[in-house]
Amino acid sequence: MNTLNLRVPSDHTRFVFITGGVVSSLGKGIAAASIGAILEARNLKVSLTKLDPYINVDPGTMSPYQHGEVYVTADGAETDLDIGHYERFVRFKAGKCNNYTSGQIYEHVIQKERRGDYLGGTVQVIPHITNEIKQAVLSGAADADVMLVEIGGTVGDIESLPFLEAIRQMGVEYGDRTAFIHLTLVPYIAVSGEIKTKPTQHSVKELRSIGIQPDILLCRTSQMLPEDARAKIALFTNVSVAAVISAQDVDDIHEIPLRLHRQGVDQLLVRKLGIKADSADLSEWKHVVTGYRRRSGVVRIALVGKYVDFSDAYKSINEALADAGAAVGIEAGVVYLNAEEVTSESLDLLKDVDGILVPGGFGDRGIEGKIAAARYAREQEVPYLGICLGMQVAVIDYARNRAGLDGAHSTEFDSGTPHPVIALVTEWRDRSGATIHRDENSDLGGTMRLGEQKARLSESSLTSRLYGEDTIVERHRHRYEFNNNYSEILSEAGLFIAGTSADGNLVEVVEIKRHPWFIACQFHPEFTSTPRRPHPLFIGFVKAAKARAEQRGR
Repeated sequence: MNTLNLRVPSDHTRFVFITGGVVSSLGKGIAAASIGAILEARNLKVSLTKLDPYINVDPGTMSPYQHGEVYVTADGAETDLDIGHYERFVRFKAGKCNNYTSGQIYEHVIQKERRGDYLGGTVQVIPHITNEIKQAVLSGAADADVMLVEIGGTVGDIESLPFLEAIRQMGVEYGDRTAFIHLTLVPYIAVSGEIKTKPTQHSVKELRSIGIQPDILLCRTSQMLPEDARAKIALFTNVSVAAVISAQDVDDIHEIPLRLHRQGVDQLLVRKLGIKADSADLSEWKHVVTGYRRRSGVVRIALVGKYVDFSDAYKSINEALADAGAAVGIEAGVVYLNAEEVTSESLDLLKDVDGILVPGGFGDRGIEGKIAAARYAREQEVPYLGICLGMQVAVIDYARNRAGLDGAHSTEFDSGTPHPVIALVTEWRDRSGATIHRDENSDLGGTMRLGEQKARLSESSLTSRLYGEDTIVERHRHRYEFNNNYSEILSEAGLFIAGTSADGNLVEVVEIKRHPWFIACQFHPEFTSTPRRPHPLFIGFVKAAKARAEQRGR
């Protein structure tokens, strides 16, 4: 649970609140991240926060089909995937204070009420819940020049009302230090060839009815808005024509900061907020866009997972692969394979790919398919990148099929396995079979190794050469670990332990030396990969896949 860090923002901190209307999934997160990138390009210090209206305390126990991937911050918070957009676009390190849910807000208030902090008073949405929301916003502001606050959901949703009321109050309390941006939909009706502004008009009307007047409208549209449409929207929403911005659909999201800058969004904001800022230097973003445009050819990367019908479940991995591809000069085309469909009899599904990636995950559904994919990559010398569970299935395959440990498994999936090569630290078995007590009463939330931790890499490892250093810091999200009781037998069978935790007690990376490219890590490198600095493991993986494709004449 996040603990609100009581603080007062610096006197210079400005607040920009971003809301959405008409329909969900318009891209508020990308819009917030892109605006943050432009402001950062003007040498302003930027922070971002997401306020989510759902009652879950955090998305850690939610199905990825419900809300996409769970993004993990450096301090171990399990957060909304939009926090990933923030960190990829802006050079700031998010934490627990940058994502709050209704569940957390109400939990904090109820705890205060139980302690008697309200001195027996009646606890209400206004002012107690709204005050807690305002404090949540302030907790993430620190000493930022500009704090961008994204409100989840859509204007008109009952769940969002306390958040909207809270930011309305902040608009009054902080006055000229606040600005409101509203993202809305302007649909194009192809049959009649018309752009329809009415949904935007109604959305702004709804927003104004609760006391918030937007300063800037980002109009999500399939084409640039003509001047007459902008003028009409401005007239009916009480927004200047210059502040009606076309948020046009793009093939490459990295173009969005450039497009918003060309339409003057950053200048509108610095003027409204009374900030003196340098001119925007967007050369890095131009370089990123150029890298994407110059890609030539495609490598096929098989992503073997459980949630392949919903690409947002693997958002950070997809972005890391794409960014690495742009750096290498080739498109990393992801082929999604349902792990439940990958069996020893159906491995033809993998015969045309240039690389295999098994991501993190929980639960036993599709686990044998993931093990089969790791085995196929090992035996057929296909470049392999295993992440978290992807490392564990690689270890299970190696134990079964190279070290002769029949029935080897993880105790997460088979508590009676004779060879628990992956297990909770508290249940590692010694060679005689004695088992340390296992805690059967742990909750699903809050029991994992989470967040940033140091690891030491072997100097002779491929992983060390890719990083260019022997000590790294990466983010974790898992409960089960490589069972050190099996390190000797697996090492003798050829599995190379390439990295361990800083204290040497936990295995972090394994490699197969006699393989073109086989790396599996217990951490999540995708969470520290950005468009301006693609992660070395992903760059190495894509390069290896490209080399395989070239060898095969593709």
